[in-house]
Amino acid sequence: MTTTPALQIRGIRKSFGDLEVLRGVDLDVAPGTVVALLGSNGAGKTTLVRILATLIRADAGSALVDGRDVAQEPARVRESLSLTGQFAAVDGVLTGRENLVLVARLRHLSRPGDIADDLLARFSLTEAGRRPAATYSGGMRRRLDIAMSLIGDPPLIVLDEPTTGLDPQARLEVWATITALAAGGTTVLLTTQLLEEAEKLADRIAILHEGRIIQHGTLADLQALLPPAEIEYVEKQPSLEDVFLSLVTATEQDAR
Repeated sequence: MTTTPALQIRGIRKSFGDLEVLRGVDLDVAPGTVVALLGSNGAGKTTLVRILATLIRADAGSALVDGRDVAQEPARVRESLSLTGQFAAVDGVLTGRENLVLVARLRHLSRPGDIADDLLARFSLTEAGRRPAATYSGGMRRRLDIAMSLIGDPPLIVLDEPTTGLDPQARLEVWATITALAAGGTTVLLTTQLLEEAEKLADRIAILHEGRIIQHGTLADLQALLPPAEIEYVEKQPSLEDVFLSLVTATEQDAR
């Protein structure tokens, strides 16, 4: 029994003038998994995302989203794929609930208010739902942004560097949200340049370098490419991030 990939990419190429950004990308994303597309700045991650989202066209190759061709069926692809970009696409003037209702109406869904209330509860934003989104913290805005992406139950969610610019606490909030999505069976393509993010969240990791996927597999597969680690005993001091999160958490608990 075979399972059709939620996303299938074959030989995607894209150039801008003389600059060849994507040089034949091949990638499959199985339904209900989280695949991290890991690469440094300039590797081509965002260009690939823009092609999948039908914002630009590839020069060569093909991409199927839920079996629909990105180039031949762009309108159907936009029904099947939801994109959360590097910066939250949230209207700060509207409340959190109004943002969700707006997207539900744009997707021509019935009972948009009920959809908004369900998502606010799911993302722990019910109490903040009546406030303007401009008053939200970075982590709350990003959670609202991801909630907006889930309206209409698209088969594939693409998160393009979702923790860009977030502080450590907000980043952990977003990680918890993505983990919950995966646990619920949502298919996620996550682009990131943060090694820890890919390691913590992804079922499989694809490394994009100079426009090509140079390796793809589970974390264990990739670790097996290097010689076994030597066991050494060292004294590990807490990092500044450990200290920051510990102090913030303790302060919040004392205030309750």
